[in-house]
Amino acid sequence: MLAAPVNPADINMIQGNYGILPKLPAVGGNEGVGQVVAVGSSVTTVKPGDLVIPADAGLGTWRTEAVFSEEALIAVPSDIPLQSAATLGVNPCTAYRMLMDFEQLKPGDSVIQNASNSGVGQAVIQIAAALGLRTINVVRDRPDLQKLIDRLKNLGAEHVIKEEDLRKPEMKNFFQDMPQPRLALNCVGGKSSTELLRYLAPGGTMVTYGGMAKQPVTVPVSLFIFKDLKLRGFWMSQWKRDHSPDQFKELISTLCDLIRRGQFTAPACSEVPLQDYQRALETSMQPFMSTKQIFIM
Repeated sequence: MLAAPVNPADINMIQGNYGILPKLPAVGGNEGVGQVVAVGSSVTTVKPGDLVIPADAGLGTWRTEAVFSEEALIAVPSDIPLQSAATLGVNPCTAYRMLMDFEQLKPGDSVIQNASNSGVGQAVIQIAAALGLRTINVVRDRPDLQKLIDRLKNLGAEHVIKEEDLRKPEMKNFFQDMPQPRLALNCVGGKSSTELLRYLAPGGTMVTYGGMAKQPVTVPVSLFIFKDLKLRGFWMSQWKRDHSPDQFKELISTLCDLIRRGQFTAPACSEVPLQDYQRALETSMQPFMSTKQIFIM
């Protein structure tokens, strides 16, 4: 292995409350990039020197070396940055599929999301911009808020709004110059998700892919009846089960093309030696953490 990030799902898996739990003893880490050093005589899909990423979750990427079957790996181009390759298989894929699979969006349409500074949130901003979509990005208030706003706008965010501002009456005027979003992306739950729903266009869809607040999604009955809103869930691991390996490879290829064109970059990362894993895990669980911890082997 060359590099492997720490994602919220990795922490959830260690805590034992994730949708996939490996047999113990197990190695942590669901994502990363490695380089093939040797292959068996019957291996045809990868060769020594290739950069590879996991084909599915639960592979255990927080290690220096491993022996895997070729079916467990997907080769990625060597001309993309290492951090981009290491963080390619989870968050960007989740962002792309949510933007493509739930509403038929066209250039000029808008999308609203919370947790906009997360790995998925940053990917949504960039991919949406590449597709010509306008984004309304909700974040929590924090001491360095302006710094975060500037960083997200540099990625392509059109609007960055504090969660508290969603509850203000002035927000009604916001959509005079902005189409109501037909798609909302929820990674928080609780009050934050309810506020997203209030601003969805009639017939719109909210997709939930995380629950950082550890609170249920609550929907006023009136929004179901009078706006006919739809609530859906998304889990990248389930998408992979429902689609062929070739379809996942095609998705990875699409994202690599965006990287090559300069339309997509890795999230802000802090590189940490693998032996300092405890520090990286503790840092990743701190509030208002906008940089991803990534192990360098």
